[in-house]
Amino acid sequence: MLLGITGSIAAYKTAHLVRELKASGAEVQVIMTPAAHDFVTPLTLATLSGRPVLTELVSGCGTWNDHVHLARWADVLLIAPLSANTLAKMVHGECDNLLLACHLSATCPVYVAPAMDLEMFRDPSTRSNLERLRDHGVHTIGPDSGELASGLSGEGRMTEPTDIVERLRSDLVGRSKLKGKRMLITAGPTQEAIDPVRYIGNRSSGKMGFALAEEAAMRGATVELVTGPVSIALDRPGIVRTDVTSAAEMAKACKSRSTDCHIVIMSAAVADYRPASPSTAKIKKKDSPLSIALEPTEDILAWMGRNRSEGQFLVGFALESDDGLAHAKGKMERKNVDMIVLNSLKDEGAGFGHDTNKVTLIGKDKDPVAFPLLSKSETARVILDHLESAI
Repeated sequence: MLLGITGSIAAYKTAHLVRELKASGAEVQVIMTPAAHDFVTPLTLATLSGRPVLTELVSGCGTWNDHVHLARWADVLLIAPLSANTLAKMVHGECDNLLLACHLSATCPVYVAPAMDLEMFRDPSTRSNLERLRDHGVHTIGPDSGELASGLSGEGRMTEPTDIVERLRSDLVGRSKLKGKRMLITAGPTQEAIDPVRYIGNRSSGKMGFALAEEAAMRGATVELVTGPVSIALDRPGIVRTDVTSAAEMAKACKSRSTDCHIVIMSAAVADYRPASPSTAKIKKKDSPLSIALEPTEDILAWMGRNRSEGQFLVGFALESDDGLAHAKGKMERKNVDMIVLNSLKDEGAGFGHDTNKVTLIGKDKDPVAFPLLSKSETARVILDHLESAI
């Protein structure tokens, strides 16, 4: 999300606001007006958000902060605090700083939390501007009544950060079809033991499955996340994490959890084969070749397709190197799934080990929908948007 901060004494609250937004799972990009720098430092907000704070359309050594790209990236634009000055500029379509340029470019929901002194808020021009802003489709949060910086008490106080975040969560999650749904999501690789110290595995990082789990939880779903061995920490309300190691352990965990789930997304890279007779002791190195007999693991996705609950929506993943569409469509039919997420080993930046992905979504009786290279968080959004439209 984009968090716009304007020149108001209430800007001191934005450090708390950024912390609250981050704790709720939001990615926060802060944009400050020049006047906001007088009330809170960019360094504080950059440290808390984990991103450089932006102010100028062109900064540094000729770096252009692309307002169109920023506006298209954001799922929501929140301006808090909103000063009387920036309010007036928004109403009249002025565009003399980066924040206002992002506002004019935004296609996402826009929220503002006004903050100003009592008489400024009571002024007829301010009241008129707020009404016109609402007529433009902008959502207002507050202001509240209370003690003001001037020493007066009354309307004009910026709504507290916890209440702002709760309003956003209520509005944005409330529109999602995933709100209240139970979801099973798998992530990461599996490891199939050769002996106590060696295993057969793959390069899956688990980032795609974790991004899906976090996005689903943000939309109000209750998520059962079953993950193979990964190095990703997770502390997100709405997600119950179960760690497994082998394909057999993942199958057992999924079977016990899938019955009560409305939606199942199998994004884990489960091993297709495992050693038929793993050694109980470490295998010693010898000069002669070593042969290991392999046997197939259980096809968890196929089991889900055969045993799915009535009305359950099932999503599978397909990582292909050749004839991807044909193989993915065949997989969808054979395994009785509703949607396949296809990516290709031939696409740079897609697949295992990357922070990005490039996917094509394939549904029943619908043309495939291909997306460009996106971050895995953005990929999770488009997958769940597509899923919501399908259900």
